[in-house]
Amino acid sequence: MRIRNHRDFWAGLMFLVIGAGFALFAQQYALGTPARMGPGFFPTMLGVLLALLGLAILLRAFAGIGEVVRVGAVRWRPLMLILLAVLVFALALPRLGMVISIALLVGIAALAAHDFRWKETLVSIVVLLTLSWLVFVKGLDLQFPVWPEFLTR
Repeated sequence: MRIRNHRDFWAGLMFLVIGAGFALFAQQYALGTPARMGPGFFPTMLGVLLALLGLAILLRAFAGIGEVVRVGAVRWRPLMLILLAVLVFALALPRLGMVISIALLVGIAALAAHDFRWKETLVSIVVLLTLSWLVFVKGLDLQFPVWPEFLTR
């Protein structure tokens, strides 16, 4: 068997390994049943589904359809900007609140695009903030700061 699509091969392998890892590590929690789910049920099922998706993508890489697709060069700048955006969000959320953290997340991540535009970035920030507030604060009633502590005193 020859790999026809190297991008699908590596993406499928990545999904398969990450999904299997999540499913494996979730086994340290009680699984429960679908009617009475334990804390390990959701991560196990999510990991299994991700592993199955990875397997399907991996197998598709061997299909003899179309021309051979190679993996291109790694674009380090966008990759590092996306990772930086997630790291800044994780560190900023408890200290600066949801509003500033999401604005930083979207703003830094948008810099990774080759066609960056401020107007589109601001619209994305407003839409994501609105949806996050509706889902997490109002809908799920999660207890995390929306605004920085120094603004709410």
